[in-house]
Amino acid sequence: MERDPSKQWAVRRGVPDLRPGHHLQLLEGSLQLFPALVTAIDAARAEVLLETYIFDFTGSAGDVAHALERAARRGVAVRVVVDGFGTRELQPPWRLRLEAAGVQWLVYSPPGPLGMLVPGQWRRLHRKLCAVDGEVGFCGGINMLDDFHDPNHGALESPRLDFAIRVVGPLVGEMRATMLRQLSRIDAMGQLKRAHWIGALELWRAVDMPHTPAPPVPSHGEPDALAALLLRDNLRFRVGIERAYLRAIGRARQEIIIANAYFVPGGRIRRALVQAAQRGVRVSLLLQGRYEYFMQYYAARPVFGALLQAGVEIHEYAPSFLHAKVAVIDGHWATVGSSNLDPLSFLLAREANVVVDDRRFAARLRERLLHAMEHQGERMDAAGYEQRPPLQRAKEWVARVLMRLAIIVQGKRYK
Repeated sequence: MERDPSKQWAVRRGVPDLRPGHHLQLLEGSLQLFPALVTAIDAARAEVLLETYIFDFTGSAGDVAHALERAARRGVAVRVVVDGFGTRELQPPWRLRLEAAGVQWLVYSPPGPLGMLVPGQWRRLHRKLCAVDGEVGFCGGINMLDDFHDPNHGALESPRLDFAIRVVGPLVGEMRATMLRQLSRIDAMGQLKRAHWIGALELWRAVDMPHTPAPPVPSHGEPDALAALLLRDNLRFRVGIERAYLRAIGRARQEIIIANAYFVPGGRIRRALVQAAQRGVRVSLLLQGRYEYFMQYYAARPVFGALLQAGVEIHEYAPSFLHAKVAVIDGHWATVGSSNLDPLSFLLAREANVVVDDRRFAARLRERLLHAMEHQGERMDAAGYEQRPPLQRAKEWVARVLMRLAIIVQGKRYK
């Protein structure tokens, strides 16, 4: 039987087909993700694979580490890959515990003495993936990091806003295969040795901190929801995530809602959003409203002018850090993942997003984003944007130059 072309993505253009047969859950923040991870890991019979950019053992993130330790002690093969720049050095107490349990803890591309100044070091492992027994998978933007803690800024008064998706269905096998390929590359390239351990801050006492139990997480999505796993790396999957966004934005007829932490889109996505607004689509962006990193924060500002002039709504998230990388389009297409809409994600980092075509799942994500924009965001005024002070404009110019230089040094072009 011929498939509906409106529910296909062209493989030849680097975007795989959406496949049926998935049961999905939207998870908001570590408060919902970590208990779901612990439940899945505690039920593991044979294998747990986990990738993350940051693994910090503070607060509730320690619960995930304990679950990994328990699984390994009962004979489950547990393999964890963390990024060598995003995750700090593992301190002896946890190192000894995980080694004794048999957890295989690996580091992707540990930086050398010159750190990120060396060409190639900006190519980071930014994915957040987990597959348990090849049956249950997780993908999103949430690091192994407590919602109320930040390694650079300390305790947070309000939780970080971020999302993940729990998947049961064919995509779990793809997640597992993706992580196994990464493990193979690490071994082949000699980037890691078993003695290389990297982890989190020395917070031995913090790992046993009590935390608020999470509320039950309802299912959102029919058991046969359509979904696809989109990857970005430097080999086979270079542009799939960007093309998926462009395709969905180009097809939008009613509404585009995007929440993105580091929003510095290239010309193609900017033009697509402007054109969507010009043909009558309501385009709403929920972006980072608090200063976190100089380059990402200020480099985003110069692109706002053309968007505001076209009628795009820009809301800045105010209560805490926005870390989400999600979108909902026309009430049925949605994506949840690790990829920001900026050159570092699209050109350099290894990323993973799940794309969903399911009205129930999309409705839940849409509801949460609209609530955040209305009650937790500050809408940007076009006139106020044009009147921003010279010092801010100078910082924006410096940030854009630094970002362009970083891309040039890596031998990339951003369109």
